[in-house]
Amino acid sequence: MTAPTTKTRTLFIGMDGCTFTVLDEMTRDIPGEGLAMPFLAGLMQKGVRAKLRSTPNPLTPPAWTSIMTGKGPGEHGVFDFIRAEDKGGDVYWTLYDSRDVDTEMIWSIASRNGKKVAALNFPLTAPPPKELNGFVVPGFIPAKHLRRNSHPATLFERIKQDVPGFDPKELAWDFEKEKQAMETLSASDMENWVRYHLPREEQWFNIAEYILTHEQPDLMAVMFDGTDKIQHQAWQFVDPSLVPAEPTDFYKRMRAVCREYFANVDRYIKTLVTLAGPDCQVFFASDHGFTATVEVLRINSYLEELGYLKWAVNDGSEQALRREASDFANLDWSKTTAYCRTPSSNGIFIRVAEKPGDPGIAKKDYNRFRDKLIEELKQLRNEDGEPVIVDVLKREDWFQGAHMKDACDLTLVLRDNGFVSIRDLKPVVVKRPEPIGTHHPDGIFMAYGAGIAGNGMVPRRKIVDVAPTLLHSVGLPTPSDFEGKVAESFFSKEWLAANPVVIGAPTQKLGERAKAEEMDDTEKKQIIEQLQMLGYME
Repeated sequence: MTAPTTKTRTLFIGMDGCTFTVLDEMTRDIPGEGLAMPFLAGLMQKGVRAKLRSTPNPLTPPAWTSIMTGKGPGEHGVFDFIRAEDKGGDVYWTLYDSRDVDTEMIWSIASRNGKKVAALNFPLTAPPPKELNGFVVPGFIPAKHLRRNSHPATLFERIKQDVPGFDPKELAWDFEKEKQAMETLSASDMENWVRYHLPREEQWFNIAEYILTHEQPDLMAVMFDGTDKIQHQAWQFVDPSLVPAEPTDFYKRMRAVCREYFANVDRYIKTLVTLAGPDCQVFFASDHGFTATVEVLRINSYLEELGYLKWAVNDGSEQALRREASDFANLDWSKTTAYCRTPSSNGIFIRVAEKPGDPGIAKKDYNRFRDKLIEELKQLRNEDGEPVIVDVLKREDWFQGAHMKDACDLTLVLRDNGFVSIRDLKPVVVKRPEPIGTHHPDGIFMAYGAGIAGNGMVPRRKIVDVAPTLLHSVGLPTPSDFEGKVAESFFSKEWLAANPVVIGAPTQKLGERAKAEEMDDTEKKQIIEQLQMLGYME
């Protein structure tokens, strides 16, 4: 029996951290293993795809925000998981949420233009705007906050009542399980760690299927993030270049469970695409790609060697012990001029004194100081004589916009794309015992369906191009203040002739946003532990 189709015009499936390195493996018939994603393989053969260049620091919060806004971090204002304020004598931090996004997201743009939308499991969508015409179940928040931050107010109860097996604790990150995994990631436990991510994705799929069936939004979007989580800890089992000459039984088991995850996602895609129907345009994108990191750069230890920072003295007090154990730079702020705040930032902040006597360098010395620091960073070599830092990005070159001042002064690009360490440890550069997964700047962008070109692989697109492309698909113009452009190579000539790209009015200024229920310190600590386990924190 043919499945009923919806009136949905555009289906967007996000796959966090998805990379062609792995996707090409999962969509080919491998002797002895078969084809993990046969349905997606068929779509890829008939549609179009391109590498998608991420934000300058290819990190989940700024990258997904750029996908949702069509603007870079300098304009939307999100740079990291953590938002911090340097007050001279100390640095204070909190977690980013949607109220820190200083521009409209495509959900609001489409909504106020008469389209019904759905956005499931995207980060930084809590709290959602009150006036949204559609449905939001946010990602990256604790389970107890899902009800309050889902939209409309009745949605959570509907899902609880109508979706079989719905479990908000399983839907959100299970912090206790993640903490256990972080403590016991031995070979014997790793298979279970990967496997318990499978039912969580099933929960998100069930909700997506329910909303697509019953609400038929014009723009339907769901993001699966297990791709990223599995690749961080199990990269060696999915990277085709790391297949051992003689695979052990453990390697075979781990590779099998990873392939099972991708097979499940293929089933979700097949169901959603079939339900959306033959007239729907289907898009896939990731916030970044993945690769292997082989060494650790302890950047603050290097900055100490260069004389730019001083570690805080541990006087044995409870406060000192807590700071030393935290995941943020524990420094003597009165004697620090340049430092890295978090591992995930891969960035260096230069402290500039607001007035004479304040900590930091004089404003007049900024350019000279920064140029000298850049040269010293580029001189760093590993034990094989190879440059560890292959590029140093100045914020005015990469983060133009209203929030440029909030960006790191310098963003580091490491030779293996790894995240830095901020710990007080030596040596400054150390080889990892074995390669692990890290972010690569090139993610995926693909499309299939009515009006989509069968062009195969086309030239690389920018991450800010996703938003205007989705709006074009749903029949809306590109806001004039978007930084991205419609990926015209994704559409057939006939489609573009009938639906020419139009530049419209700029995005609207944001009004007062609903206050979210604030997370307590325990919940914040749990999220930090989650980020630790994924390699974003230490």
